[in-house]
Formats: sequence, structure tokens, C-alpha cells
Amino acid sequence: MPESKTPLPPPSEAEAEILQIVWERQPVSVRTVHEQIKLVRDVGYTTVLKQLQRMLDKGLVDRIPGKGKSFDYVATQPASETRTTLLNRLVRTVFGNSKTSLVMHALGREDVSADEIEQLKAFIAELEAEQGRNEDAD
Repeated sequence: MPESKTPLPPPSEAEAEILQIVWERQPVSVRTVHEQIKLVRDVGYTTVLKQLQRMLDKGLVDRIPGKGKSFDYVATQPASETRTTLLNRLVRTVFGNSKTSLVMHALGREDVSADEIEQLKAFIAELEAEQGRNEDAD
């Protein structure tokens, strides 16, 4: 009987921070993850190690042999899947399941550049064109 794929638990904020580094550099050592996080905030090496061990237990990362007796870590899911899970949770819990509210909130901030607005317009145009093609196919 084939195994059913159980969804992984969504990562916490700290786990998401570590996953971002893992996605960018995998396979990656604890030392590399620690060095990257230390650029932003003060955190101990053993804290990062413990967090990676918890992530391993949750199935968010896998451990492979590294240099010498050490291990390297790789993500078990692509960034896009995890980001979708986190975004869906945010939309559901913070924005009452309204994608429009999320986008309007993000765009209502003062730091949205003209370039970002142009990129969004192009993205919306692509969505509208795709929707038109799908309606023509029906």
C-alpha cells in the first residue's frame, strides 16, 4: 500500500528564518546557518543546532553527511510549497481568508515603490490574460 503524504507542520518564524538560509545554500552546515543569522541578530551556535534538530524531528529538513564527522542540512520541501503554506495560514488567520485584504494592506504601506507597482500591474495583466484564456477554453 503506498504511503500517504502527510503535510508537514508549518514552520515557526525562527524555523522559517533558518529554512530561508537552507534553501539559498543547501546543503548547509550548522556553522553556516549560525554565521548567517549572527549577521542579523545575536544567537548562540547551540541554539541554532537545537533548532535544526527540532526541524529534523518535524520533517522540515533532512541531515546528510558533511565534512568529517559533521552533518549538513537540506530542506525536505521546496521554498514555494512552504511559502504557500505560510501565506495561506496568514491569509486565513490574519485577513479573514481575504487575499484582497492582504494585498490592500501590503500596498497601503508607504514604502511601496513605483517599480513594485509596475510589477504588480504586469502580474495582474498576466492573471487577467490567463483567466481570459481559461474562460475561452470552457
